[in-house]
This record gives sequence, C-alpha cells and structure tokens, in this order.
Amino acid sequence: MSDSVVVYTDGACKGNPGPGGWGAVLRWKEHEKELFGGERDTTNNRMELTAMIEGLSLIDPGEAADVYSDSRLIVDTITKWAAGWEQRGWRRGTGPVSNLDLVQQAYRLAQQRPRARIQWIRAHDGSLWNEYADALATAYLRDEV
Repeated sequence: MSDSVVVYTDGACKGNPGPGGWGAVLRWKEHEKELFGGERDTTNNRMELTAMIEGLSLIDPGEAADVYSDSRLIVDTITKWAAGWEQRGWRRGTGPVSNLDLVQQAYRLAQQRPRARIQWIRAHDGSLWNEYADALATAYLRDEV
C-alpha cells in the first residue's frame, strides 16, 4: 500500500443536459472513503466539477495528495485557466466562464490545498480506482435519479 493520499473523481450525465451523477474516492494506506450523488437536470461538466469539489474536500488543506480526473477540461480549468479568469474578474477572453459557481468553488479548494496535485488520467484505461469513481458516478444514474 502507498503512503500517499490519492483521490479519483468522475462525473457522468445521461443526456447533456439530463440526469447526472458524480463520484469521488479517497485512498490512503488501507483506508478508503467514497462520496457520490447526483442531480436530476444537469450537465456532464457540472458533474465533473462537483466530483472534483467533493474530492478536494476529502483532503486536509496541508495534506499532500494526487487528485485524478479523466476530464482534461476540468483539470485545465483548475490548473491552467482559473487564475487568469480570476485576474480578469472571472471572465474569459471570449466571454463569461461556464459553470462559474462550481469553477470558483473548485479553484478556491485547490488554492487552499497547495500540496494537492490535480492531474489528468485517461478514462477507461485500466485504472481500477478511476473505474471505481466512474462506477460511483453512474450508480446514481442507474437509480434513475
């Protein structure tokens, strides 16, 4: 078992918009914690952002952790673009930021956890825990929200 904290997050949507779900799982040594939920009318990006928010919330602010998402959009939003958007009054060069409420929340949590490394992982590429986060996200959908 690794001594490092690892978090996997994923979101899913049936239709876009439509019913959606999100999942986050934290692994540390022999410990595991999972969270999941969903909404009746949402989008895939909102569910991916919600999963990231919930995943980051599992980490103590001073803790080192690797946080994985299979959404490049969400990883790039938090790690590359949000700082510039914040400097411009939360606007992109081409207009408003989509899902601003969730983007701001995810970015704030990431800033409060400077030792959390948010990284992209390829979806459905054999990572057990990425598949587990996906199963949590889609479990809510299978219950037909």
